[in-house]
Amino acid sequence: MQAFYMYYVYILLCSDGSLYTGISNNPDTRFADHKSGKGGKYTRSHKPIRRIYLEELASKSQALKRETQIKGWSRQKKIDILRLKI
Repeated sequence: MQAFYMYYVYILLCSDGSLYTGISNNPDTRFADHKSGKGGKYTRSHKPIRRIYLEELASKSQALKRETQIKGWSRQKKIDILRLKI
């Protein structure tokens, strides 16, 4: 039997003002990974300051689709639509 996990799309604010979007089934641990340099390549060179958005989805597939959608948006559209607190 397969375990059921919720998946999350998150957006991080990085020290240079850039935004990083990713997915995880454990966003707190994943943020700690990013902060310690064990996260994605991008966040090793663009240090994350804080998580500014978190959206829960029912499956990994849904989370991946939502991540792709958000990554296709401009920075301003992300701020406007998701009402990000930057």
